[in-house]
Amino acid sequence: MTSTHPDPTRSAPDLDTPRLSLRGHTLADFPESAALWGDPEVTRHIGGRPSTEEEAWARLLRYAGLWTLLGLGYWVVREKGSGRFVGEVGFANFRRQIDPPLGEAPEIGWVLSPWAHGKGYATEAAQAVIAWGERRFGAGAKTVCIVDPANHASLRVAEKCGYREVCRATYKEHATVLLARGG
Repeated sequence: MTSTHPDPTRSAPDLDTPRLSLRGHTLADFPESAALWGDPEVTRHIGGRPSTEEEAWARLLRYAGLWTLLGLGYWVVREKGSGRFVGEVGFANFRRQIDPPLGEAPEIGWVLSPWAHGKGYATEAAQAVIAWGERRFGAGAKTVCIVDPANHASLRVAEKCGYREVCRATYKEHATVLLARGG
């Protein structure tokens, strides 16, 4: 007999920090997610161009697929007090064609709305996701991230979260810094 109950390892658990709540995406999050990814300030260091609505839709579907197929993924981040959309953070395996290859190490990423920059939200949310990852993947398991070398704010977030530079690489014709923690 097949269980009709969802597998709790295949959906985003709710996470809380002192100022933020993190939960899995729903269809209702699409307008805010599309606006985030359509903002040139947001995407300046992430691919270099705003996403179309079609690309943002594909990203939302990819988020759901990550949880379903891999048991990891991205969360919507909101301010606890106001409920305001802060951004998105999580782990993935995008099978990037990058040298050196990332392998099977979960790749953390974060993206925040411009109004939320400079408030410590990225570090706070990433640390909550890393703590979840330590429970999910095992304490000390290797995780990675890639950051545009000109994105000094994200490099600081990565450092505060324990990531250290492994090397410089090129991904989709853009310079990138490969960072890792654990392992």
